Amino acid sequence: MTTETGQSSGSKPSDDDDVAWAKLVPLDTRFSDIEIRCNDMVICSEIKPSSSERREWCRITKNLGQGSATLHNKSSDAILVDEAIIPKDGAVDIMSGSEIVPGPGGQGYLQYRFTVMPAPDSNSQLLKISIDPDHAKCSICLNVWHDVVTAAPCLHNFCNGCFSEWMRRSEARHQHVLCPQCRTTVQFVGRNHFLQNIQEDILKADAGLRRPAEDIAVLDSSSSIQSNLIIGSKRKRRLSTLVSPTLEERDSLRLQCPQCVATIGGYRCERHGAHLQCHLCRGMMPNRTNIQVPLHCMGCDRPFCGAYWSSQNVTHGESTPVCSRDTFRPISERTVTRIPFLTHEMNRHEQDITQRCIAKMGRTVQDVVAEWFRLFNDRQIDRSRMPLNHAESITISTHVCNECYDKLVGFLLYWFRVTLTVDYFPADAAARENCWYGYACRTQHHNEEHARKRNHVCRPTRGNHPS
Repeated sequence: MTTETGQSSGSKPSDDDDVAWAKLVPLDTRFSDIEIRCNDMVICSEIKPSSSERREWCRITKNLGQGSATLHNKSSDAILVDEAIIPKDGAVDIMSGSEIVPGPGGQGYLQYRFTVMPAPDSNSQLLKISIDPDHAKCSICLNVWHDVVTAAPCLHNFCNGCFSEWMRRSEARHQHVLCPQCRTTVQFVGRNHFLQNIQEDILKADAGLRRPAEDIAVLDSSSSIQSNLIIGSKRKRRLSTLVSPTLEERDSLRLQCPQCVATIGGYRCERHGAHLQCHLCRGMMPNRTNIQVPLHCMGCDRPFCGAYWSSQNVTHGESTPVCSRDTFRPISERTVTRIPFLTHEMNRHEQDITQRCIAKMGRTVQDVVAEWFRLFNDRQIDRSRMPLNHAESITISTHVCNECYDKLVGFLLYWFRVTLTVDYFPADAAARENCWYGYACRTQHHNEEHARKRNHVCRPTRGNHPS
């Protein structure tokens, strides 16, 4: 196979005719890559490993967007693109990583992967970007940030552990939490994932800026900011004399939680105390880090108020909503009566097959899930593909939100399916072939026939996906 290919009469060369902007990489390493140097090129190559005959079988046109092109089928038969059938004279958009078979079936034909080459100009520009490490240092400890957080409205940045300790001392001594750098009153603080990436790049470039492991451990032990915190002040509000509250006062009232208004369970919020906003009901709860009740879902790190207000025997709020305990509770206290919508990558055909398998066994969804949760808790299941944060730390005693519970049930039902013997499958499902891309297949989401005809509850045999 030659790397130079023909091109159509209307082809327009790219900006640099000597530079390939994409290539077709054969999965059979005996054949060479086909480099695509023009914006519109007809591909002429061998299509079968058993024959040296070359044929024109497609035309690839570069799209305006980065990383994509349009493939036109120029052969006398159908071809496959990411397992989708493209008829004669048909066209389909392809992306970097798309797999192409120049024939109607996978057997007996060569297979190619479309790969877009990186743009050299943009890469050289990225290499020229520089950041002064002095601009990425915490003004409290004077080191490069660690687990960086940003305070608002001044937008200064600090280590999570440094600012958490500063905030604890400010709450005890002052009427406001002031920014350590500019002394502006802090109203909001949250983790900054964008700056966290910059911090990691700086430490990779200069290992001498890294702190000792024991210093990092101390910082992590002091860190208390997991999600966005809203910080109030100690300024007194004469609520009894308010006739027409100002806009600022109305905002303050809306941010109050039940323990801002009255003492509940022996606790009342400090007027300057930090609060969390529940992800579900958008109500407020105090950020109490010295209690055993979880305030964040371990699966997604988002704050939920259901467990906290249940521990305080609060079932409703006067000025702010309050979630029920059912919205945030331990895995062991939950039950499931149906297969969650997120299961099997939301493929309804696979969900129906799993439901029929469970019925054929004479069991219920709850029976199956309970059995697999026991295996999960005994650490007999590989968690590398588990779609939750802190996967290795989660047990059946862990509090999770409803969405993360559904994701975890879907994860366990995947393992239930892949370990089933064919005897338990309905006849129509047992006869299906596995999709090359398994659970990672994108075609199943927009091609109903493909989603139904191929089994997608299986490990991928193509592409770079964990099994």
